[in-house]
Amino acid sequence: MPGVRDISADAFIAAYASHLKRSGKLEVPVWVDLVKTGAFKELAPYDPDWYYVRAAAVARHIYLRKDVGIGALTKLHGGRNRRGNRPSHHANASANVQRKICQSLEKIGVLEQTENGGRRISQDGQRDLDRIATAVVEAAKEREAEEEEEEEEGEEEE
Repeated sequence: MPGVRDISADAFIAAYASHLKRSGKLEVPVWVDLVKTGAFKELAPYDPDWYYVRAAAVARHIYLRKDVGIGALTKLHGGRNRRGNRPSHHANASANVQRKICQSLEKIGVLEQTENGGRRISQDGQRDLDRIATAVVEAAKEREAEEEEEEEEGEEEE
């Protein structure tokens, strides 16, 4: 059975984000349309569903590692701080955004806190993520089979 490690990150994150949005269980704060994701950003995200995408990325990141703290997530989702005519440096993302995402994922049972203050994936969360990964692999196989059938039909017509 394929797991989260077996598929590409972007395919899994897109599938899990759409699953989170469809389920409607993830509690989205009211400020998501106003907030920047880091102090180094100039604008808020253009994607109205960016909170679901970030939640899916956080869930995948914590799935792949044992326990992860908020500081590690801020470093992961940080970026380039443009400092005018001086050289750019790395800047961390907003810790509040990462914390609220982790709290939202904890409420739906995907994450759980460890005794040292980090977060880890729960049993239900692991099962959920593996199920989504399997569905992504099966959908890719179906797409490939359809493309092969179309190619065979195109060759027969010639």
